[in-house]
Amino acid sequence: MSTESRHLSVHIDRPAAEVYAFVSDPRNLSRWAPGLGSSVVREDGEWFVETPEGRARVTFAPPNEYGVLDHEVVTPSGETVYVPLRAIADGDGCEVVFTVRRSPGMTDAEFDRDAGLVSADLALLKKVLETATP
Repeated sequence: MSTESRHLSVHIDRPAAEVYAFVSDPRNLSRWAPGLGSSVVREDGEWFVETPEGRARVTFAPPNEYGVLDHEVVTPSGETVYVPLRAIADGDGCEVVFTVRRSPGMTDAEFDRDAGLVSADLALLKKVLETATP
């Protein structure tokens, strides 16, 4: 069964390696993706984030040279959500591409809301990285 997707992106005026290092560190999640949750903790080798619905587990793809930042979020209800995310070199900067997927039963309004939240997170990521001292 195919799923509808939207590819949202932002250009960040920082090297791809720097963007990758920041985004791949789960401790930074609440700095650029506050919609996911507030506090982030590591317990027994796994990362957890506190969400409005409860505790969720976040697992990133293993470190790689390709900018793949895919991750899975296991929600408090036990649902596993796969999140495709890439940091792509673009000259001296980087394009970050986040794929938003429509979940089964999701309404158009809910899908639009999720895309809007991701767009806001990407804008915040750009702001955080571009205003940081190199």
